Amino acid sequence: MIDKKQARLRRARKTRAKIAELKTVRLSVHRSNCHIYAQVISACGAKVLAAASSLELEVRKSLPKGGGDIGAAKAIGQLVAERARKAGIEQVAFDRSGFQYHGRIKALAEAAREAGLKF
Repeated sequence: MIDKKQARLRRARKTRAKIAELKTVRLSVHRSNCHIYAQVISACGAKVLAAASSLELEVRKSLPKGGGDIGAAKAIGQLVAERARKAGIEQVAFDRSGFQYHGRIKALAEAAREAGLKF
């Protein structure tokens, strides 16, 4: 019997295999109940090129309620997109890590698109 986490990781594995086949830079997202994290990972998968999370001190100060809501996801999406563009990256593949494209994941993706990332 498969539990929720194993099912999510199975979905993530399928997505990551397809992204690795395309050999593109990926924007990987992870969410927990309290925080949200985003990383831009190189095409080989060995190096993090840009990252942002709701645990960062300057982000936590700007958020009114903590890191587990849609407002935090939008802030992280904009921040990771800005950092990726500074690193010279504009085109990425979106890796939602097996999470449903809904709520905080969707808010982060839309904010990253608005800030200039293409995926």
